[in-house]
Amino acid sequence: MSIPDRLHTALFRIIAIVLVSGFCAPIAAAPEIDSATVIQGIDRSVLHRDDNVLGYTVTERYTVYRSGDDAHPAAQMSVKTTYAKDAGKSYQILSEEGPTLLRKEVLEKALENEKLLNAPANRAHELITSANYSMTVAGTQTVDGRDCFLVDIVPRQNAEYLFKGRIWVDERSEDIVRLEGIATKNTSMVTGPAQVVRNYAEVDGFPMATHASATVSSWLLGPTRVEIEYAGYTITRETGSKEQGAGKAGAAS
Repeated sequence: MSIPDRLHTALFRIIAIVLVSGFCAPIAAAPEIDSATVIQGIDRSVLHRDDNVLGYTVTERYTVYRSGDDAHPAAQMSVKTTYAKDAGKSYQILSEEGPTLLRKEVLEKALENEKLLNAPANRAHELITSANYSMTVAGTQTVDGRDCFLVDIVPRQNAEYLFKGRIWVDERSEDIVRLEGIATKNTSMVTGPAQVVRNYAEVDGFPMATHASATVSSWLLGPTRVEIEYAGYTITRETGSKEQGAGKAGAAS
């Protein structure tokens, strides 16, 4: 018997031993997802965070890239963001560089939209809950080591500042981990609808945005992408607020 034939024979014997010994576990059928329970968990998580986060400060770093050039930022801005539940968001620009058009029509417009989104009169209508969105559980997927439900979301009304897309929800904590979607409102007169991706991580018991990306295109600016990094959260929470159920509470904002 040649050496290759001997190797093949040995390999077949090893495979047979593994199968007989039971080391190859059978593939388990995917468990049925209770969509109503998942959606109730999202609502519970989002509303818990909205009720119990009274305010926070965070430093946000905005970087603009154009025409697929990821090596050379076209504009940058660093801001200190202050959120107060009874007042909404305010911004202090710490530094900025780049053409005035990009800073005014892209970055500052984005800040203005965030202010409107988080104004007390608007916020309840923009939360990612089943009251504002039709939700369909599409399956499961692991994101950054976290087992998540995939949930497709569609605004129930043609309202401003909502998204059509998908969220990833931690199966254990019920927190929103990731959002991908298309905004229903243009951020600027010179840009089209933004394609948004936003990631969240737990900070002081609540999921907070850690990174976001918004991609737009227009006749004037061409393909433009804004990357946002969030750092240095200081959170003021409702006195006596506690972790809920198996995990913490979360909302996308």
